[in-house]
Amino acid sequence: MAAIIDGKAIAAGIRARLRDDITRSGITPGLGIVLVGDDPASRVYVARKRAACAEVGIHAEVIERSADIALDELLADIRTLNEREDIHGIIVQRPLPHHLDALTVTSAIAPEKDVDGLHPENVGLLLIGQPRFIPATPKGIRELLLRSGNDPAGRHVVILGRGPLVGKPLAALLMQRGPGGGATVTVCHTGTRDLATITRTADVLIAAIGKPRFVTAAMVRPGTVVIDVGINRIADPAAPTGTRLVGDVDFEAVAKVAAAITPVPGGVGPMTVAMLLENVVEAAQERR
Repeated sequence: MAAIIDGKAIAAGIRARLRDDITRSGITPGLGIVLVGDDPASRVYVARKRAACAEVGIHAEVIERSADIALDELLADIRTLNEREDIHGIIVQRPLPHHLDALTVTSAIAPEKDVDGLHPENVGLLLIGQPRFIPATPKGIRELLLRSGNDPAGRHVVILGRGPLVGKPLAALLMQRGPGGGATVTVCHTGTRDLATITRTADVLIAAIGKPRFVTAAMVRPGTVVIDVGINRIADPAAPTGTRLVGDVDFEAVAKVAAAITPVPGGVGPMTVAMLLENVVEAAQERR
């Protein structure tokens, strides 16, 4: 049976360290969170980020705007946050309403305050191996691997998913020189042929494909380390709410063959929030 990589416990330790760092520095980091619309999942995520900020001593300020906000109005909000000295980091919660171009919005954030690491300048710095901010989920995955004793250096890492939030930046991060890098990385996607043949060659398999229980035991070689990034809500009549969360991996089956695996929830999710907080603290320290 696979060892469980407890992202919740690891994230708690990181938050404790950040709280101590903030206390010693005497500086209160500030995070501006822009929330557009009434998407229930987005509201839950923002509430969790705000609570995590309060726990470690980060001032979090949420700017809520209606779903029909004009692009110019949203960009004006971002410019205001860019100019504020007490705000060190800015995030715009995704997804955005369809009439708002995500790249235009992200590009309006000052690169030195882009703690999501999604501004084109920061994406470029990551690709050349000189990151200003590493996107939170890839950064959290790297920490999970290192802190669980599964250094990716010299290993074959297979990533399922080529999205801009996880797959692409994670591939760039894990192949770089230095701690947490040095892996040989294969990125698979909807156009990949013979997918199971490739996944069975992985020493580390990372699923970020957005399909519940997509990765089966037959796709995993015995002894593989499996990181499940997926968060999918499925029907479950036995659950109090009638639904429950599952990952992109068939956890029960894959755990019988993998060497180590992250659960959903309690794996990558808490690490994503912890790494966002770390980026905000780093942004504040850079402004000293």
